[in-house]
Amino acid sequence: MAQNKNALIRYKTIDKCLQNKYRKWTLNDLIEECSEALFEYEGRDINVSKRSIQLDIQMMRSDKLGYNAPIIVYDRKYYKYEDEDYSITNIPLTENDMSVLSESVEMLKQFKDFSLFSELNGIIQRLEDKVYSEKSDQNAIIHLDKNEGLKGLEHLDTLYQAILKKVCLVIEYQSFTSRVPSSINLTPYILKEYNNRWFVIGRKRKREILTLALDRIININYDFEKEYNNDGFNGDEYYKNTIGVTVHPVEYVETIQLKIDRKNAPYVVTKPLHHSQKVLSKEKDGSITVEITVHVNYELERLLLGFGASLEVLAPLKLRNKMKKVLLKGLELYQDEETS
Repeated sequence: MAQNKNALIRYKTIDKCLQNKYRKWTLNDLIEECSEALFEYEGRDINVSKRSIQLDIQMMRSDKLGYNAPIIVYDRKYYKYEDEDYSITNIPLTENDMSVLSESVEMLKQFKDFSLFSELNGIIQRLEDKVYSEKSDQNAIIHLDKNEGLKGLEHLDTLYQAILKKVCLVIEYQSFTSRVPSSINLTPYILKEYNNRWFVIGRKRKREILTLALDRIININYDFEKEYNNDGFNGDEYYKNTIGVTVHPVEYVETIQLKIDRKNAPYVVTKPLHHSQKVLSKEKDGSITVEITVHVNYELERLLLGFGASLEVLAPLKLRNKMKKVLLKGLELYQDEETS
């Protein structure tokens, strides 16, 4: 990696020299300039050989890095750019470059609510202007699901900074089931997005771990007096047995068996419901039976109900009966239409 960085420093230095058309540059001159540049960047003397600069010039002339630099030798010892306006920093973007930049800009814009990316705002804007000036008729190829009207996004950066800088919080919070807001002392651990909704996960004092939806947060204050301690919290481990954000104690993890019809089986195989998914059997009619080991929570139930008649819960019996009850209740909503 260091060698690659040093090579880039040499390329930039040679480029800067050759842009100065009012001076004649010998190979020794370029060696001296590159040595000084490396000393400035690295703070130590680095031996730059004649062979290194010759190889650098050869590399710059080639298309391996996309430079194709028009470096020529005149009077048998001096180097210059044949095109006096050339610079390796002015390489035109290819069609593929423009496509990649266009999609990269769109993805970077998804994170505009984090100050982590605030310094990129100007760069993103310039990139966007450049991309769309070059490809004014190009629509975005990658479309990311987003909800610009989602509440609570204004808290994202405050929470992010608190976690980054290890600061405890006092959060004014009102859940959907509470009549009045409550004050929560929270040591924030991670931010999590699920189903286009953001959550902060942390510990309430020294007690249970809480999951708070950002759209239910009213206000956030810093608590500088309380010592921050994440207690070795690991987000990947915490959500290992969970679909969504509602986590139950590990002893409540259950083995769920599901039968998926022929039409939806390929989707469930190629996009598993959970990393623990195993295919238990494949039937002649194309249906499959899969098994997952997870917490039975609200998000899992919503996911399973979303399959409608394409999915049957085989086990555990308690979950099967609950799905049956919900589906029958839903069916009742349409009974009047059938009889009218």
